[in-house]
Amino acid sequence: MDNLKQIFAGRPLYMNALMAFCAYMTFIYMPFDIFLKPVDQDEEVWFGYMLHGWAAKATAPIHWMIYGAGFYGFLKMKTWMFPWAALYVFQVAIAMVVWGWLYGDAPLYISVLIGIPFAVLGLFLWQAKSQFNGLAADTVVAETAEPSAAAEKSAAAEKSAAAEKEESTTESEGRD
Repeated sequence: MDNLKQIFAGRPLYMNALMAFCAYMTFIYMPFDIFLKPVDQDEEVWFGYMLHGWAAKATAPIHWMIYGAGFYGFLKMKTWMFPWAALYVFQVAIAMVVWGWLYGDAPLYISVLIGIPFAVLGLFLWQAKSQFNGLAADTVVAETAEPSAAAEKSAAAEKSAAAEKEESTTESEGRD
């Protein structure tokens, strides 16, 4: 359980949710989609346009690579995730609007409303540039678990101060 906590430590909730989604898509859904789903049922959406059959099957590995890169990038908080994660999510927001416009029965404003949460998520990712610093959450946890040189000096100073206090107390008791 601590291992699982360690994996999700150090990231905002929305990044953990995106990492979990990318993991699901990488390890469960996309292998099913590519290797088990019949070609006549296969569909892939690119920029809001839906591909069917062999066109979908041929482009599915690209989605698989994107999700795999997203999972790895969020897991290790790789610096290259900025700006690519935000740009991909902005593309998804636009794709939601285009897809709804091309294939939906609802008015266009409904598609726009569906795209708004993705645009907001893209803004969060855009503003998170400093968090993509290449420090994986497990590295951050490990660094906090292992005392740094400054922490060791501080602990040594505290021990020294405690020893001096004890020594002065012993000396004052000896004088009494």
